[in-house]
Amino acid sequence: MGVSHISNRSGKQQGGWSRRGILGVLGAVPAVALTGCGSGSADASENTATGTGTDTGTGTGTSGSASAKASPAAKEPVISFSPADGTRKAAFTGPVEVTVADGTLASVTVTGNDGSALAGSLDAAGTTWTSTAHPYSGTKYTVTARAEGAEERTATFTTKAPGETFVGYFTPEANSTSGVGMPVSIDFSHAVSDKAAVQKAITVTAEPAVEVVGHWFGDTRLDFRPRTYWAPGTTITLALRLKDVEGTDGVYGTQSKDVTFHIGRAQISTVDLKTGKMTVERGGTTLATYPVTGGDAQHTTWSGIMVISERFEETRMESSTVGLGDEYDISDVPHAQRLTTSGTFIHGNYWTASSVFGSRNTSHGCVGLHDAKGADDPSVAGYAFYASSMLGDVVVVKNSGERTVDPANGLNGWNLSWADWRAGSAL
Repeated sequence: MGVSHISNRSGKQQGGWSRRGILGVLGAVPAVALTGCGSGSADASENTATGTGTDTGTGTGTSGSASAKASPAAKEPVISFSPADGTRKAAFTGPVEVTVADGTLASVTVTGNDGSALAGSLDAAGTTWTSTAHPYSGTKYTVTARAEGAEERTATFTTKAPGETFVGYFTPEANSTSGVGMPVSIDFSHAVSDKAAVQKAITVTAEPAVEVVGHWFGDTRLDFRPRTYWAPGTTITLALRLKDVEGTDGVYGTQSKDVTFHIGRAQISTVDLKTGKMTVERGGTTLATYPVTGGDAQHTTWSGIMVISERFEETRMESSTVGLGDEYDISDVPHAQRLTTSGTFIHGNYWTASSVFGSRNTSHGCVGLHDAKGADDPSVAGYAFYASSMLGDVVVVKNSGERTVDPANGLNGWNLSWADWRAGSAL
């Protein structure tokens, strides 16, 4: 801590002429005698202590400078911390600041007990250091600072834990490989009101590089995609920096992590429900053509661009789950691949006569391929298509008699133009 400095007094004699001062002016008294006998004032004794010479009553002497006096001691630098040393439950919504009075800062370090460090910068005067990022919540920090020519000072503080929190559940899975249509989709556990702050804390980058833009579907979902399908072999990195980002009043994110995904080959299948055929292309070359059946006149299949979002070798399908009462309940539907959240699948079908496929649309809205009960016959179309597919593959349905699927119904944002997609960004 700095010590207050008290300046020397001026040395000027207080009051009027003394009798001894008059004798000095007359010049008949030896200097030694005057030096040994002060005027009785505090200033005279101070002159004697500092060696200013003979007191003539006017503050001058016969030796030394008339104005000589001790130089003021230099002030010690005083360092202050914000949050203050020892603070518990410090706010994590503002930067850390270190200031110095009567000096300049030489170095500042801020480290957390989680191994993190806060970078920062000095102002032009070199007297204030401010962290470029806020401290994390629920973390103990040690701040070490040194002023030029002074010893180090250390302070500690602990930030408070957030009250309510939210997380983002991302698709696809970390380190997975998907088809070229797979967006990066994030579902939040709490509705987000400050969409700009949350989106700013999330970045999606691709190698090879391509522009990637986020689009909000409501208050709980944010998807990212490029203008066109990903290039085969692309590596995608999702950087989540949501920790302590306030998504809505008093609700803070908890994640700070990087996740990598990979894009495999390009497979795009086109279902034409007018001709009853599905053409599978991989890398621009036709891989296979299969006869299919789609939704009947009362249960038309969605048209548009759809992306495979789930895959089941066998699964149960109940009409009650899609608002169709008790029309069907099939416990072992083979080779089912989801296209919409609302329940549209492309799947194998063993209960319909093989003559139906390619000639009539008889389903409740799904796209069906001939298959075998038990999902273990590699000779049938349902098995073959499932074996050739992966999550993120694109299935385009046309001539279904139904309108284009809602882009939010599944991972189907490709149905939006690039201009409309960009318009859904909060940044």
